[in-house]
Amino acid sequence: MHVNPPLSEELFQHIWACRIFKQDNLVTTTGEPLQIIYPGWQNHHSGPDFTGAKIRIGNTVWAGAVELHLSTSDWFRHGHQHNKQYGRIILHVVFVHDLPQREAGDAPCLELQQYIPKLLLQRYEWLRQSASFVPCADSAGDISRLIWLSWKERLLAERWENKMNGLRAWLLCNKYNWEEACYWAVAQSYGMPVNALPFLQMAQSLPYNILMRHKHQPLLTEALLFGQAGMLEADFIDVYPLQLQREYLHLRHKYQLQPIAPHHWNWLRMRPASFPTLRLAAFATLMQQTSHLFSRILEARELGELERLFFVRPSAYWQEHYRFGQPVTATHRPGKQAVHAVLINTVLPLLYLYGQQKNTRYYQEKALHFLQQLPAEKNKITNAWEKLGVTQENAMESQALLQLKQYYCDEKRCLKCAIGMKILGGEKM
Repeated sequence: MHVNPPLSEELFQHIWACRIFKQDNLVTTTGEPLQIIYPGWQNHHSGPDFTGAKIRIGNTVWAGAVELHLSTSDWFRHGHQHNKQYGRIILHVVFVHDLPQREAGDAPCLELQQYIPKLLLQRYEWLRQSASFVPCADSAGDISRLIWLSWKERLLAERWENKMNGLRAWLLCNKYNWEEACYWAVAQSYGMPVNALPFLQMAQSLPYNILMRHKHQPLLTEALLFGQAGMLEADFIDVYPLQLQREYLHLRHKYQLQPIAPHHWNWLRMRPASFPTLRLAAFATLMQQTSHLFSRILEARELGELERLFFVRPSAYWQEHYRFGQPVTATHRPGKQAVHAVLINTVLPLLYLYGQQKNTRYYQEKALHFLQQLPAEKNKITNAWEKLGVTQENAMESQALLQLKQYYCDEKRCLKCAIGMKILGGEKM
């Protein structure tokens, strides 16, 4: 009868690789003394799980491949007895030896169940079954800050690499036009979190050189942006949107432009200050006030210069409206937190990538320095981490924790997480 061990194959391989088991007095299933000299390195391709292992059985030292299974019978269930890749393994490691020795195959077999600490399995099951904000909610705050800082640095590198992969793809598309890539990236960031895609589609539908050709004419700049956003298709009464509509019809015909569909925009469950109209108006002002935006980013020597660059006031109409034709006493322009979000999510990764592409450490170090100067982000995820005792001193740390939550905690990838491994006792850190 097949046994279901209380662990996954991933955990079992991790236990073997990190040797998280008692290594004294090991014996094979036939009673021969066994010593693990080196467990080998994990093979992520076809064939045995570990290669390059070195073990001693009795007085003989063996070098070669090791195969792991939760149960001995898995060897036959997976058909390894018919596969030549498994014909020369030096050891078959199992959690449960569930076959008589005469049926277990030719390779020496080691049953690890009795050598693995029960506490490790209990902790793993606890993490796996946890329904908390993060699996390790009860222990995360107890891990030393030094371990957290080291792990956060690795998480930030991973997060920025993901962002830079997208930026690299854009640069390949536009033949390394950094100003245009910056235009696309900043537009996308103005739409975050729910309107990032339509903002990007709008920017990519409006060539950067056309927008810059009219940057000294605020009315035309807004006409191009709102028109390409599909927001000038309605019947208006106010003078200002009627002017935008009239100018856009002329520019659309002149440049053969195609706007995006207006249904792409999201309006529900957001504060008026985050409405795409107000964000788009602020973006229009940024484009009008700044020649060669990316060059200005490169030239900035202090974080304050970037903050002032992106802290813009939309045109007069948008100081009294959140949407066309719906006047209010006064609008709230995007504040410092919104500016910081643009810097954190777009400007600084782009600056770092430029330094990387140009092999210039100055820009890379400046990007990281500015990120560490920015305050930690405040949202429901970072607030929840704070409640667990996991603090964030700056934006670098809050970005790392966002990465951790999305790509590790939510997917229960505790064995790939430095904190999870520490809790399981799988790594001396």
